[in-house]
Amino acid sequence: MENQKENSIDELLLWVVSVDRRLVLMEAMKDHTIIKASDIAHETHRSTQNISRALKELEDKDLIKCLTPEKATWKKYILNAKGKEVLKKMEDQYYD
Repeated sequence: MENQKENSIDELLLWVVSVDRRLVLMEAMKDHTIIKASDIAHETHRSTQNISRALKELEDKDLIKCLTPEKATWKKYILNAKGKEVLKKMEDQYYD
């Protein structure tokens, strides 16, 4: 069972790093406990739409959780346990 979980984390890591906007978002998550699309877009010089799309993709893969799902805009997100595992593995494999 542990090996199966590890494989899914590996697969999710490859999925994240395969698209630039996902990678940028996960890197930004290292420095923030709670994020909003507009904040990350401003910091990374990307469009809010680009970051919002990445947030939606990560949410669909159960890597982040929306803290304010009732809001239409200015939603706040945090990494969940699976997202933290992927981020840790990403740091271990791709950064010194």
